[in-house]
Amino acid sequence: MLAGILFSLGLISLLVRRNLIFVLMSLEVMLNAAGLAFVVAGSRWHQADGQVVFMFILAMAAAEVAVGLALVLQIYRRFKSLDVDELSEMRG
Repeated sequence: MLAGILFSLGLISLLVRRNLIFVLMSLEVMLNAAGLAFVVAGSRWHQADGQVVFMFILAMAAAEVAVGLALVLQIYRRFKSLDVDELSEMRG
C-alpha cells in the first residue's frame, strides 16, 4: 500500500512540476516505490528475489542520477533555465 502511494505521489509530481530537478526527484521516488514493492513481495513469499531486483533498481537509479545531473548542468549553462516548457521548444 505504501509503495502504491509513493508511486502515485511521484507520478503526480512528475506530471505537475515543471522544474527539471523536481522531475528527476519524482523519478527517484517512483523507482524507490517500485523497489519497496519488490522487497515487500520477496519478504512475503520468503525469497530473496525482491532484494536482488532492488539492487538492480538502485544501480539504475544511481546511473540515472549521474546522467541526469550532467544533463541538468549542461542545460542550465546553455539556456539559463530549468523550466521544462522552455526546453520543449529547443531547436536541434
